[in-house]
Amino acid sequence: MHTDTQKKYLDIRPEVAHALTRNQAVVALESTIISHGIPYPQNVHMALQVEKIIADNGAMPATIAIIDGKLKVGLSPDEIEILAKSGVETVKVSRRDIPFVIANKAVGATTVASTMIIAQMAGIRFFATGGIGGVHRNAPQTFDISADLEELARTDVAVVCAGAKSILDLGLTLEYLETKGVPVVGYQTDILPAFYTRKSDFAVDYRCDSPDHVAAALHAKWDMGINGGAVIAVPIPQRACFPTAQMDGYIATAVQEAAQQGIKGKDTTPFLLARICTLTQGKSVQANIELVCNNARVASQIAVCYSKIAL
Repeated sequence: MHTDTQKKYLDIRPEVAHALTRNQAVVALESTIISHGIPYPQNVHMALQVEKIIADNGAMPATIAIIDGKLKVGLSPDEIEILAKSGVETVKVSRRDIPFVIANKAVGATTVASTMIIAQMAGIRFFATGGIGGVHRNAPQTFDISADLEELARTDVAVVCAGAKSILDLGLTLEYLETKGVPVVGYQTDILPAFYTRKSDFAVDYRCDSPDHVAAALHAKWDMGINGGAVIAVPIPQRACFPTAQMDGYIATAVQEAAQQGIKGKDTTPFLLARICTLTQGKSVQANIELVCNNARVASQIAVCYSKIAL
């Protein structure tokens, strides 16, 4: 829960604050997927749909962003519309960016890392997103590694996702998480999902087949004072997934184009996702929406089970 000092930076929507004080299930949502991940107006429909899925599964949604110098925990439909329309012009906020966006009273869309930080400040344990960042495919040359991984090592928030984004080096991403002691849990699967596809060449650390199983393990972890988050990897629904070989071809093309154009750092993921959207004739966007909705459903169910254990 937040300290008195942190409180002055937090703006928690009243219904979210009420749920937290009553120890009810709350699920955080990032805002970069709204501004940088999905085009307008699909991003607005997606954001509102995901919030409804969370509510329908017994939890309180809390979309997170930075607006007017405040860490917003829970957005109004109008605030979601602002982020959606501003799109890639919105500042993409990771850990290092938070104080500067606050000081400048700018509008910022939160990544996995910054969403985790703000969620923990507010007292939220669960976060649903599309996929985490990780080690990029050219990292041995560029050292391009997402801050998401370091945040998972230090911040007590479970991230329910469809694995790491398939544009990444999944093997090196898993190695990094292992080094940092971050458990990668397969939800009803022994194999790490690869975002647009249901399987990869890699196994998960543990398999859990029910929300209460995940909740019990996470409660034990945090109850014992073992700090850090966890990756709860949920395969994309079968109806929305791509054949692995087909998606690998699209990704290879996009990665090659990024290298040719000198795309680096925080611009890499938005560029690759946009190119894959073009190459798939928009089908990847629909897949992204499907998997986020599915992850939100699972995260809500886990959060509800956890709230009962943690009474």
